[in-house]
Amino acid sequence: MLTDIEIAESAKVKPITEVAASIGLTDDDISPYGKYIAKIPLSKLDQYKDKEDGKLVMVTAITPTPAGEGKTVTTIGLIQGLGRLGKNVVGALREPSIGPTFGIKGGATGGGYSQVYPMWDIDLHFTGDIHAVTAAHNLLSAIIDNELVRDNVHNIDPTRVVLKKAMDINARELRNIVTGLGRDRILGGVPHEHGFLITSASEISAILALSKDRDDLRARLERMVVAYTYDNEPVTVGTLGCVGSMMVLLKDAINPNLVQTLEGQPVLVHGFPFANIAHGTNSIIATKTALKLGDYVITEAGFASDLGGEKFMDIVCRQSGMRPDCVVIVASIRALMTHGGGVLDQPETLGLETLTKGLCNLDKHIENMSSYGVPIVVSINHFAHDTDEEIALIRKHCEEIGVRVAFSDAFIKGGEGAVELAETVIDALENEKPDFKFLYDLESPIKDKIKAVATKIYGADDVVYSAAADKAIAGMEADGFGNLPVCIAKTQASLSDDSKKKGAPKGWVLNVREVQLSAGAGFVVPVCGTLTLMPGLPKVPAAMRMDLLPDGRIVGLK
Repeated sequence: MLTDIEIAESAKVKPITEVAASIGLTDDDISPYGKYIAKIPLSKLDQYKDKEDGKLVMVTAITPTPAGEGKTVTTIGLIQGLGRLGKNVVGALREPSIGPTFGIKGGATGGGYSQVYPMWDIDLHFTGDIHAVTAAHNLLSAIIDNELVRDNVHNIDPTRVVLKKAMDINARELRNIVTGLGRDRILGGVPHEHGFLITSASEISAILALSKDRDDLRARLERMVVAYTYDNEPVTVGTLGCVGSMMVLLKDAINPNLVQTLEGQPVLVHGFPFANIAHGTNSIIATKTALKLGDYVITEAGFASDLGGEKFMDIVCRQSGMRPDCVVIVASIRALMTHGGGVLDQPETLGLETLTKGLCNLDKHIENMSSYGVPIVVSINHFAHDTDEEIALIRKHCEEIGVRVAFSDAFIKGGEGAVELAETVIDALENEKPDFKFLYDLESPIKDKIKAVATKIYGADDVVYSAAADKAIAGMEADGFGNLPVCIAKTQASLSDDSKKKGAPKGWVLNVREVQLSAGAGFVVPVCGTLTLMPGLPKVPAAMRMDLLPDGRIVGLK
């Protein structure tokens, strides 16, 4: 197998001006960032507003395991597979966060012969969008602290500043800190408990991804609740009067980024909220742009159907008006074996028996996405160790329950290996019409919406709340935020809130320990289990295997 450097050097990539031209964009319609990356200014997109939308395909997956599912590989492979069939296809994907890139993932631009290019730049600083959000977030935080130091004309209670600081590096030591230490207020500030979250968990990240245009971005930033007064009144960014400076920092970040697959198909990579602690999809602007420029649009929701998939349906679709025409659920054989009790470092436990038992996880994700009334395609992502018998077992199971299924060898063969998947998706689009419906009514009480997701999507029996969560929900409903959708933050490693529970757990209760308000993003965030908004590094971080060669090439990023 070739290295990533050799794969990149053998890729059929084109100058970004040629990629843009393939979807009708002229040199004047884009702002290049070097030879292979460009931004598309929002002003250049108005010319397509009356064009009919293409078909939207959303890719999700089974519950992730260390065995790997290959959701992004499959997503990019599907884009390339449709390209091999001569289709006008555009991808719409999230931008990787540097934190996981140097932490546990080591890169998030696909793999093998199904990657977006230039993968190293996309995995690192890209066009600076994440840095712009980090700067805007921390400017806002500094202005709040400055209010406390000065006259505090807004009567802010230092113990109720709910906006933390942000950085795009995994740093568990900064989760909980004390700021404002010093000899006096001017030199050190007002002492209070504080902390950091990773930038992709910032509400500004969610706002950027959900905004429809600059006016919407401004309005959402103004609605952000960042603190409470001594009289228990919410303090918004609009009240603080610093939205203008934040807009200046985000002036370019709102423009979608254009790159390409290794086979030259256009992909818009824009937006970066995590799916386990935010809503987990790329920007509405990017997806809507792709729908105007392509006949087929392939997008991806983070992690599995219980996280990014559900949030795409109940949050993104509500706020954007978009509806998926088809959903692809990615499954891999060894991942399913682990859901059936198999242990990766014990080969004797990995076989047809544990694979059969693990199909319950796949079935639950099929049930989840089917509940929204959209056609489903299961994609079996091929790994070198998979056997024909194992692949046949999954095919037969899907056929027995009446779900389309396809085999994808996109990692090794690129678009050629995803042609069967592309053909199966086209069959679903042409022969089955979606009957889309949401999971819950927005006017339902917050707890009813949480319970709907917990019982119908996660498979929980019930939901229990801490005293703090109960109080927060009551306050939000009293303040008029009860009609917002819920964006549940929980582990991605299980359908439950316990990462150790594999398969499709039953007989358990979802534990909501706190509830946060994201008024600008337009949702309520129940935080469940032990999930944290600032990831930590693993025992051996991916950063330890990376290096820069003397000729300027990067190794170890994947």
